[in-house]
Amino acid sequence: MDQLQRRRAAHRPRQLAPGRVATPWLALLAGPLSFGIAAPALLLDDLARATGSGEQAAAAGVTAFGWGIALGTPLLAALLARRGVGAVLTVASALVAAGTLLLVLIPSVPAMVAGAAVQGLGSAGLTVTAMKLADSARQMGVVAASLAVVGATGPLTGALIADLSSWQVALALPLLAVLAVPAARRGTTAADAVPAPFDFFGMTILAVLVTAAVLIPHRPLVASPATVVLLPLLVFWMKVRPDGFLPAAVARNGRFLAACALAFALGVGNFALLYAAPDLLRQHAGWAGTLSGTVLLAPYLIGGICSGLLVAASVRVSRRVAAAALLVTGATAPLLAAVTTAVPLLLAAMTLGSLAAATGQGVLALHAAGVVSASHRAEALGLFNLAYLLSVAIGPVVAVTLSHPTA
Repeated sequence: MDQLQRRRAAHRPRQLAPGRVATPWLALLAGPLSFGIAAPALLLDDLARATGSGEQAAAAGVTAFGWGIALGTPLLAALLARRGVGAVLTVASALVAAGTLLLVLIPSVPAMVAGAAVQGLGSAGLTVTAMKLADSARQMGVVAASLAVVGATGPLTGALIADLSSWQVALALPLLAVLAVPAARRGTTAADAVPAPFDFFGMTILAVLVTAAVLIPHRPLVASPATVVLLPLLVFWMKVRPDGFLPAAVARNGRFLAACALAFALGVGNFALLYAAPDLLRQHAGWAGTLSGTVLLAPYLIGGICSGLLVAASVRVSRRVAAAALLVTGATAPLLAAVTTAVPLLLAAMTLGSLAAATGQGVLALHAAGVVSASHRAEALGLFNLAYLLSVAIGPVVAVTLSHPTA
């Protein structure tokens, strides 16, 4: 009888532990955010025609999406800490749906900018929630890899979907994340938040500071002084409200800040290479357009896929060793691209940059969340991702500055 019971138990479907979400659902909850950044890359002509504007105006939607995820990351992380996973899933899903409707139903630049910003806010909330629910290095690795892989394939996917259907469907791709919301809600435990008064003034300061930081590459004469003024104001407010929107226990944690700084640096290097890659391939190989975009799939796919394995394996080495390996890999990528003209070595440099940034996002997120108290884990993940996402705004500027130093 005992043997029969053991056989039946062995053939029963595996049950997830209470409060645990299956890894594929976490990947689906997080990954589509990258569609909002990457999918419009090859659709600017279509968007310009649809809105009756130029490509530069059409590209404003991508900037608005970037602003939305940069602001939404700490904002919805604070909501996550105070109201729990269920509340954030509801709010973020509504934001993604509302933003998508604006994007696809009203073909005008103002509607596109507003829709992309709202869509970005919601996507950031879903991604932060996925990282919060990842309860192992393997799951965090898959979440980070999903963001990198979707980002690598996003431009080609968006173009193919636009050809087969329409540009509206391509812009709606971030909505795919909502499919994972029911599974994430089912896997959530009841006690997942610490209710606390909401710090509206602290939230306002951080929101304006994030906006100024994102605008520095585009409006440096206005945004830079605003950033310089707002930063000490935020530090002062942390002394007044140490348990406010930006918890002092997180913002003053040296190991947490080091993880954020390294993630930001790795992101800047990767995105600078990504935006410099077309010019480099055109100069040294004569490739342009679709051929260049297709070739670039390989290094960024390799980097994204391998990052998932490396994040899972990172628990076997010390934090210092992992950080040193990321720093060396991330520094090697731009240096190699700067000194070589051989296409295989250029592609190798891009692979290293992608690998360092994607792996760093997962490994350093684990480190950042692990050095703060459990009650501040959601805010820590939100602020960490904010640091990483700011590299999206800085990396392209670095690439342009280095390519045109006298401009």
